[in-house]
Amino acid sequence: MHELSIATSLVELACDHARQHEGRRVTKVMIRIGVLQHVARSLYFCFDNVARGTACEGAVLEIEEVGLTVECPACRAVKAPSGLYNFRCPDCGVPTPQVVTGRELQLVSIALAPDAASDRPALGRAGDEPIYARSTS
Repeated sequence: MHELSIATSLVELACDHARQHEGRRVTKVMIRIGVLQHVARSLYFCFDNVARGTACEGAVLEIEEVGLTVECPACRAVKAPSGLYNFRCPDCGVPTPQVVTGRELQLVSIALAPDAASDRPALGRAGDEPIYARSTS
């Protein structure tokens, strides 16, 4: 089950991030997934099960699904094909094997519960130092 290994990796990354920030609880994990991954729906279920008993328990998994785009070698333009498995340019009909978007699987951010000394939740972007944002709720 591919989704289970993805969910496990997400929870491990988020828990590691929480440990680096005084063991706070994870409130939200945001990811981007391309439509060609075909895991978005089942990932919600797997994430909740894997998160039980961890710093991610009760965290919201937010998924941004990225549509399919391809580059047409004839038109020299990036376009959305007419169907998910139709790798032809919608304008000229030339085969378009170069996928530009639709295969992504990216951890975008991890939100942590506010610490005792601040009313601001920590928000870490993958690959960046933690940044802080005011809670909107």
